[in-house]
Amino acid sequence: MELGRIIGSVVATQKEESLLSYKLLVVEMLEPRKLKSRGVCTVAIDTLGAGIGDTVLLAMGSAARVLLPVVTPVDAAVVGIVDTVDVEDE
Repeated sequence: MELGRIIGSVVATQKEESLLSYKLLVVEMLEPRKLKSRGVCTVAIDTLGAGIGDTVLLAMGSAARVLLPVVTPVDAAVVGIVDTVDVEDE
């Protein structure tokens, strides 16, 4: 799983039928210790109703596909909206 911040959305007038009821979000990947950008973005399917500025937990790869009711071609899915992150110093 990865942490990310929602920075935008993707509008697709045509998409795979299994994706029709889902919103697509642009997610900026975060470094967990300081919640700073890693300089990488991805597009994730929204399963919870996350919005711009939300910090989210992402399932990546085959784990993202498993949570949907039918086989769907996704590589990232929002599986949690994060309230806080607490990391102990080494």
